[in-house]
Formats: sequence, structure tokens, C-alpha cells
Amino acid sequence: MAGEDIFVPSSFLRTCLCLLVLAAVRAWGQTPATATVPNSKCAECHDVETNLKKSAHSGQACTSCHVKHEEYPHPEGVPKPACVNCHQLEVQNFWQSVHGGEIKKGNESAPNCDTCHGSTHDIVSTKTEEFKKGSPDTCGMCHDKQAAEYKTSVHGKAVERGVTAAPVCTDCHTSHSIMRPKNPESSVFANKVPETCGRCHGDVRLMSRFGIPADRITTFNSSFHGLALKSGSQTVADCASCHGYHGILPSSDPKSPTNPKNLAHTCGVCHPGAGSRFAISSIHSREGDKAPLPIQWVQLFYLLVIPGTLAFMAVHHLGDFLRKLTQLRFQGRNVPSRMLRPVVFTHRMYVLERIEHGLLSLSFIVLAYTGFALHYPDAWWARPLLSFEHTYPIRGVVHRTAGTILVLTAILHLLTIVFSRKLRTHWTEFLPRVSDIREMMEGLMWRLGMKSEKPYYSAHGYIEKIEYWALVWGTAVMALTGMVLWFNNWTLSAMPKVWMDVMRSIHYYEAVLATAAIVIWHMYTVIFDPDVYPMDPGWWTGHSPRPMSEGAYGSAHESKHAGD
Repeated sequence: MAGEDIFVPSSFLRTCLCLLVLAAVRAWGQTPATATVPNSKCAECHDVETNLKKSAHSGQACTSCHVKHEEYPHPEGVPKPACVNCHQLEVQNFWQSVHGGEIKKGNESAPNCDTCHGSTHDIVSTKTEEFKKGSPDTCGMCHDKQAAEYKTSVHGKAVERGVTAAPVCTDCHTSHSIMRPKNPESSVFANKVPETCGRCHGDVRLMSRFGIPADRITTFNSSFHGLALKSGSQTVADCASCHGYHGILPSSDPKSPTNPKNLAHTCGVCHPGAGSRFAISSIHSREGDKAPLPIQWVQLFYLLVIPGTLAFMAVHHLGDFLRKLTQLRFQGRNVPSRMLRPVVFTHRMYVLERIEHGLLSLSFIVLAYTGFALHYPDAWWARPLLSFEHTYPIRGVVHRTAGTILVLTAILHLLTIVFSRKLRTHWTEFLPRVSDIREMMEGLMWRLGMKSEKPYYSAHGYIEKIEYWALVWGTAVMALTGMVLWFNNWTLSAMPKVWMDVMRSIHYYEAVLATAAIVIWHMYTVIFDPDVYPMDPGWWTGHSPRPMSEGAYGSAHESKHAGD
């Protein structure tokens, strides 16, 4: 309205002022565009336009590289154009490579940009078939032996036929970041070879074009060699150790080191005597319907046994926990008759038995941890051990040491049974009896709520017997399969390789079953069972406060005094 002041917020004024200042600064910083001199003008004196039109720089103006040459005569002292002006990353990688390092040392024969790409005006695009096909010849100017081997390989022959998807030198060694094979940063360093080969052999679409199985990398990574390689081992075989480096041939070629007739010699480089009696089967670890028939049987067996066994254990102990929880917390008015009598501690373990139990527990825990760390080297919980693997194979050494302690403990247990009458008498309580079946059925019915009265159970009933004989079975199986895997040179020389694969499969699945059984069955029995929580001290003192049923009271009392 007329006569009234119009209020303008100060924030609006500040915003407008800032915009004006920014516009002025931008306009001040811009310089007038320099008129581009056409290449045809330069061609009046320099006969390079014809070559330039065919090169990778055909779209570039001469003045974009040759600065301060817009006028004639050209000013003196202007530096020649450098590749780094446009290709900074490539030049930076080059100076960090083995070629750049040689130039820094003063090696005048070391290649530079022009050596591989040609002169500035004749540079061929690296994306063309011509450049890729000529790559082996370019590298062969210095590496003639390697180039000659490459041309005889399956890759070299494919490139010669015009297969652009086939790898050349730069696909494996990279273009500008070429390192020596012993350099951990090199793409052909032992631990990185599967990743480098996997760029092609892990590409499902590319492999399907040539009828090559696309699981070569995954099956290698899950094999013994692959797992050891991923963990940092630099002495185990990688892809190139078996297939070769530059002269790679298909397995069907009689000259190929992976030809069935040559596998004994190829594997014998690391495993003397391998394949001397039986032909060596596939090196890659195969699963499912692609695995050898014996391995399929092992997998099917444990596919049924592991879930079934663990499900039984979980249901059994969950029912036990719920029944005891209900009685102790919600039905406290029903006082068991055992509470009216003095507490009777069952003598569970003698001194020597407790020593054996301690050795068994320690060795089992170490075996489980190191064993799964060997199988899953990428897991976060395996990293503490992997930090030492570059200098010392700590996982394998510790695992085998723990296995040796476990076997020696088993032998000590057998000797004590044979030579100690007291321990032998105590051990007979673990012998299976027909009554164990009745106790187990009644116990299951009570735990599942199908029976109201808590059943009778022996001082060493079916729960302890299942655990003991499962331990005996597991120890025997793990010791046998572990020995076969440990002394692999003897195994490969005396047995078909497929049986070593079978033993490895059994060793792994048995470890899964044993570890899960300890966690579910044993940990509940000695820790989480409400009758003994927070822990049954029998492993330390030899006596257990576990309550006995009415029928077992007398035998428990007698067992206590028999051990004194």
C-alpha cells in the first residue's frame, strides 16, 4: 500500500548478494575460448594427418596435445606432449610396474608407452581386434620364449582364429600394472591366480559359448588346494601349477600336463608316487550329482543322519528342560521323596578318568576350531590364525597336534581298561543292555508329556551310553580319515584318489555331527540341565549331585562307596 514501508527479510538479501558474487567470480574466471586450429592447417607442414586419422587419437585436435602451437612460427622451448597429460592413471600404474622400475634403474631397453602402443600419431585403439591379435607379438619383442609358448596354447590358437574373447598377455598380466609373479600385488601371484583365471572361467555366459564347464573356479576353491591357497599358502598348487602358464593345452591334448596319462607325473611333482598304482581322478572338488558315486553315498548318508540325530537330541533335551522347569517352578508343592533324604553324590569319574576327560575336552575344542578354520579360511573367526599363515602353517600344525593328543588319550583309555580292574569294572557300566531300550522309551514318553511319573533310570543310563559310544565311534572315524588326509603322499600312491576325496568328505561331515552333538547333547547334560545347573562338577571333583530315581538310589549309594 502507498505510504507504507515494504519489509524485505535480511536472509533474502544475503542470498541474492551471494548469488551475484558467485556469478561475478565465475564470469571473471572464464577466459575467452581459444580458436581451435584445424588439423588440416597443421598438415600443410606436417605430413601426419593421414596416419592420425587411422589412429586412436583421430578425434583429437593437434593443438590439444601440442600447446602454444596456434601461431607460426611456433615458440621455442615448449615441452613435447606427454601421455600423462591425458592418461594420468595409466602412467601412474606404469611407473609402479616392473617396466617402469626398470626404466628408473636406467635400463634403456625397457619398454615405454611407444614400445607397446606405437608412435603418437600411429597409436592403434586397444579395443580393436587388430591390437589384441598383435599383443603377443608386441610382448614377444622382449619375451620371445613366453610368446612362442603362448602361440601353441589353446588361448593363442583361439586368438589366431579371430576369437576376441580369448585371453592375451594383458588379460592375465594387466596392461600397465605388470608386476613380477613373486610380487603379492601381481595379478599372477600364486594366491591371485584363481581370481585371474576366474575372470574368464568363472563367467557362465562366456564359458557356455565355448562349451566349457563354468564351475572350474568354484570347484577348485572348495578343494584342498583352493582352501589352502585362499588362506595364504604360497607353496600349494594353483591353476598354473597343473595347467601350465603360457603353453596351456586342453586336457584332451596328449601333451597337456592335465591329460589323464600325464596326471601321475604332474601330481608327482608335489606328491611323489601319486598315481603310480591307480589312475588319478578329477582334481577339482565336485558336489551333488557331479561328484563320484562313493562321495554321493557319503553325502546322502550324512544328509539323513545329521538332521535326524540333531533333531532327536534337540527334542529330547527340550522336553527334559520343559518338564523339569514345570515341576521346579510351577508345581513346587509336589516334593520328591529324594528331598527327604540326605544328598547322595554319585561317584562319576575317578582321577585318571578325569585326566582323560580333560585331555579329551582340550583336544576336541582345538580340533573343532582349527578344523573348521581350515575349511572356512574366509570366516572372521578364522582370521586370528590366518595372520600367522604367511610364515607358518599354524592351523594345520595345531590341528594335527590336537589330533595326536586325542588319539593318545584314546590309547591311554584302552590301556587303563585293560590293566586296571577298578576302572574296567567302572567301564562295564557303559556296556549296552536290553533295559536301556525300555529306559529310553519311558524317558522319551515322560519328556514328551505322555507319562506323568518320572521313570527309573540307571546311574549310567542310555543318555551317558549314547554319548560314550558316539564318542568312541567318532574318535575312530576321525582318526582313520585324518590319518589318510595327513599322510596324503602315501594315500595317493597306494589308493585311488577318489577314496581320499571320500575320506575328506567323511572327515568334514563327521566333524559337523560331532561338534553339533557336543553343543546340543553334552552341554545341556552337564550345564543347562536344571538338575545340575550351573554345572555338574563331576568332571572336576569326580562326584555328581545329579538326583537318582528311587530305584537307582541304592546303586548310586553303593557306587559312591565302591570308589572310595
